[in-house]
Amino acid sequence: MAEAVIPLLIDGSTLEGGGQLLRNSVALSALLHRPIAIENIRSGRKQSGLRPQHAAGLRLVSELCSGNLIGSELGSTKMEFYPGHIRLSEHYVADPQTAGSVTLLLQVSLPCLLFAPPARTYVPTHLTLRGGTNALQAPQIDYTLNVFLPFLRRHLALSPALHIAKRGFYPKGGGEVHVSVTPRTDPLPPVTLTERGPVTAVNGRAYVAGLPAHLAASMRDGAAAVLVAAGVSAKVIHIETVREKPSEAVGSGSGIVLWVETQGGCILGGSAVGSKGKHPAAVGQEAAEELARNLRHGGCVDEYMQDQMIIFLALAQGRSRVRTGPITLHTKTAIWVAEHLTNAKFEIREETDQHFVVQCDGVGYIAQNDPEGEVLSGSNETACATGKT
Repeated sequence: MAEAVIPLLIDGSTLEGGGQLLRNSVALSALLHRPIAIENIRSGRKQSGLRPQHAAGLRLVSELCSGNLIGSELGSTKMEFYPGHIRLSEHYVADPQTAGSVTLLLQVSLPCLLFAPPARTYVPTHLTLRGGTNALQAPQIDYTLNVFLPFLRRHLALSPALHIAKRGFYPKGGGEVHVSVTPRTDPLPPVTLTERGPVTAVNGRAYVAGLPAHLAASMRDGAAAVLVAAGVSAKVIHIETVREKPSEAVGSGSGIVLWVETQGGCILGGSAVGSKGKHPAAVGQEAAEELARNLRHGGCVDEYMQDQMIIFLALAQGRSRVRTGPITLHTKTAIWVAEHLTNAKFEIREETDQHFVVQCDGVGYIAQNDPEGEVLSGSNETACATGKT
């Protein structure tokens, strides 16, 4: 009698206990061809269980690998995922039909598309992601473009291409982003990023859609004032103001994204989203204060890149070392998931109460062919857990 596959049980309430645990677990499950079951999904949230954007992300990854997904309905607090083999060089669409963040859809799907078996040639895989592009409680699309993707290019030799076809704002959503991913056939290199160096430039984008243009200028001025007060030279601050064309945005919204570049090759960000009753200058100040806080701690990544990099360090070959500020709960959660699902080993070294070094011995992930010629995910470790029921 054939052995039944027993999924690895994951407690979704662990540590931060939100959507990030779900996204990283599912992405690693697909890559490692390792079935998982997650219970207590988002149990600590005001609305526990799966929301539309989480369900859309799960369905997207399941489609990418011809997986079997159980319990993906809205509100579900337990799901099971039995991944198949990842299929590259195709076109996939994800649409939660809400203002759910497109960047979170990218977070769950991107790792699955980065690897191809050696001695094979692939054209890019294309994603069409719909929903909100500039939402609360998620990276804004401008952060992804100007902080996250440059990190992948500079330090991991990855080059996904992203095009914003249309911006979408809460509550309508309606945004659309096109992503093109060309896979690599060798493991990711380790990341060494421990010397930040002085600030060389602060760039930014203050935008409005369906609102008066002067609001963007107010956000810009509020941000610049805070940055100068924090010791940044006004000569290196360049924040553009944009009023989105009606044909390129759905609904109305406003916000600002800032990013600083340093001599050591680091990029750190700060951002804020406008809301009804909030003065636009205060929105700019909020983003600048966030950026200034990330500059003060002396790390080479900001608090958001800190947790987003963890899955890539776990998959890389060799020892990575990245200097950070205080370790966030999101980062601790991402490390817990990576160590739970892979043989990657992390160590957090405290230099001062504000300075830390995240060290990771990665698994050196590579993709392999399955007997039918599709991509069989694998690495230098055991790929899946089986047993008798």
